[in-house]
Amino acid sequence: GPRNYNYDQRYSLDEPGEEATDDARVWKVYLDEAEGFDDDMIRGFRETIDSSLVFAALFSAVITTFVVESSGALQSENAQILTYQMAEVIQLLRANHDASKLADVARSPFAPGAATHSSLDVWTNSLFFLALTLSLGVTLACVLVKQWLQAYTALTLGTAKEQALVRHFLFAGTQKWRLRELISALPLVLHVALGLFFAGLSLFV
Repeated sequence: GPRNYNYDQRYSLDEPGEEATDDARVWKVYLDEAEGFDDDMIRGFRETIDSSLVFAALFSAVITTFVVESSGALQSENAQILTYQMAEVIQLLRANHDASKLADVARSPFAPGAATHSSLDVWTNSLFFLALTLSLGVTLACVLVKQWLQAYTALTLGTAKEQALVRHFLFAGTQKWRLRELISALPLVLHVALGLFFAGLSLFV
């Protein structure tokens, strides 16, 4: 929380007319108070980001394994299609000398390039891919936020006034972009991704 500094002892009073100079007492007091506030804020952010990043990375690796396995069902079984078509050709050749038997030849259930997957395969892969997309999105968001936090806490050179203005500009950015709400939503997105994965897993097995 805010530090309990005795600023009357820590910083001497400004000379008359120098209360708003670049190294005035007001800027130093502001930076000390802001440092305590920022430490608490950044610590909470980092705890959420680190836990979400680890979970999202491991979760993405698990989903990828299932995606590789299940996506094969979406590819056309060319060997199966070719077998049906060859059987139809053979039957047509056998019935070629008897026109009355041509109509009795069973047609191949597959056309060239026809899909051999079921709607269940489509649903399963859709759920897996959606869960993977959300998980990777959280991973990307965590990395971007960590980079921003690094910039937020980086040492700023310059006078006390310049440091205070830079800090206020960065803090205003957290309010404008609703950084606190964004970070708080990351675990919720992971919960949604986990639910989608389990839904797809129930169809897969």
